[in-house]
Amino acid sequence: MRPDDEVEVEPGSLLVAAPSLNDPNFTRTVVYIIDQRPEGTLGVVLNRPSEVAVHDVLPPWGSHVTKPQCIHIGGPVEPKTALCLAALKAGTDPAGVEGLVGVQGPIALVDLDAEPDDLLPLVRGLRVFAGYAGWGEGQLQGEIDRGDWMVVTGLADDVLVGANVDLWGRVLRRQGMPLALLSTYPKDVRDN
Repeated sequence: MRPDDEVEVEPGSLLVAAPSLNDPNFTRTVVYIIDQRPEGTLGVVLNRPSEVAVHDVLPPWGSHVTKPQCIHIGGPVEPKTALCLAALKAGTDPAGVEGLVGVQGPIALVDLDAEPDDLLPLVRGLRVFAGYAGWGEGQLQGEIDRGDWMVVTGLADDVLVGANVDLWGRVLRRQGMPLALLSTYPKDVRDN
């Protein structure tokens, strides 16, 4: 499912779960990589909306997040920790803005202790995640080598995708062959 050359994981990359990955935390998920260092990798699952409204947990941000305005389950690590990703408006440099830390291109981490009104003019969309996905040194590469994950280039709009969109299938379809064929893989092979 991947070329023989070394797959490079970097901020802004997507990890797309292989159809064979049966870990309930990651089945048919798409993980956006926020940070990649020799000592480990950090990302958030993009396609796991919860039933909890952002307004119920973070009232100042609730009305500002992209619909659906719910907390997304970012991963199994530290589920009581909230992370916020923003897609910035064209021309916005997060390096010069207090409360933003650039990730890749127009995507930045948002300091949820910042004043929303100061940041909103720079943002075209926000998503809040509870918890994150994390891997220790060498762990993620081992999972990639085993075939659990496909590493592909992410788009800013992937971070803001709606709840009714099959992000897993959408990301696979845009990869071309042979990965695009995996987008038709049934959730349950008994349905095939």
